[in-house]
Amino acid sequence: MLDLWNYLKQTKKPIYLYGTGNGADKILDELIRRNISVKGVFASDGFVRDRYFRGFKVISFSDAISESPDLIALLSFGSQLSDVIENIKEISKKCELYAPDVEVIGGQSIFDLSYAKEHIDSLKQAYNLLADDLSKKVFENIVLYKLTGKLDYLFEIETDKSEAYSLLNFTDEESYLDIGAYNGDTVKEFIEYTKCSYQKIIAVEPDAKNFKKLTANTDKYKNVTLINAGISDQKGTMLFAMRGGRNSSVGEGTEIVKESVDSILNGEKISYIKMDVEGQEYAAIKGAQKTLITHSPKLNIAAYHRNEDIFTLPLLINEMSPNYKIYMRHHPYVPAWDTNFYVIRG
Repeated sequence: MLDLWNYLKQTKKPIYLYGTGNGADKILDELIRRNISVKGVFASDGFVRDRYFRGFKVISFSDAISESPDLIALLSFGSQLSDVIENIKEISKKCELYAPDVEVIGGQSIFDLSYAKEHIDSLKQAYNLLADDLSKKVFENIVLYKLTGKLDYLFEIETDKSEAYSLLNFTDEESYLDIGAYNGDTVKEFIEYTKCSYQKIIAVEPDAKNFKKLTANTDKYKNVTLINAGISDQKGTMLFAMRGGRNSSVGEGTEIVKESVDSILNGEKISYIKMDVEGQEYAAIKGAQKTLITHSPKLNIAAYHRNEDIFTLPLLINEMSPNYKIYMRHHPYVPAWDTNFYVIRG
């Protein structure tokens, strides 16, 4: 089998990027690294402005398909909006369309066939830890999507978040630690699912602008504690690039305070932890070791920031607390974002 990148290397068809921005930068950089030529860049009809991207004049899809009827389109942005996804599906009916998988954070590796072969043992071990058939199907399809860029593999495994939350089985006794609370959207989501019946919420967000929004958006809720800090495997300081959105990242920028789950809780019981920390999930889990061993909280962990997340995160959880059941779900989003592990006591 050819992975997407090798297919693009050998094809004679003209290749166009569909969309601009950070994702398009990463995809174009990888194409250049592999000496794969790009003919142009297009946007959806009705969304074309007078602009250029990396030296390419951005044209409409209609103009692109007119000048190159056999074009290959590479989806270069992400969305969870149903109307956007439907438009992507319509475009895919008119041309060959793929969504190359590039890391959300890091960008140092590509999940191609050589990567899969290099990590085959870890992939198999993680797969065998999964608790139900749907989780295994999600895992299989995520791997196939990463290798081929074919969105049908994602569409086949989409489930609503309500199904995942049924696994977590919230009660009115929940105490919730939200790591990577952003602007409070996941605090609101939790409160809606628990119908305002919970014990307490601790929400942690490092980005100053996001923290300000988090404060404003949660001030009407009871028993909420907010912490403006980064999360890692231990207490201290860290460099953090504040971009005021979901693209903030660790490793550059301003020095901020960092905490671990164990340092925040200091032995205090918590029943549910959500981790969506822009590629720092592995460190966050390591920093929760005492909490996981002592209290076995339910976990909701993002699994899409780094290539290795789909195998290193379940392997680490199992090593630290082998009595957990690990589920994997993908919610409507292209590319394979909003793919999470849901972890409950065995």
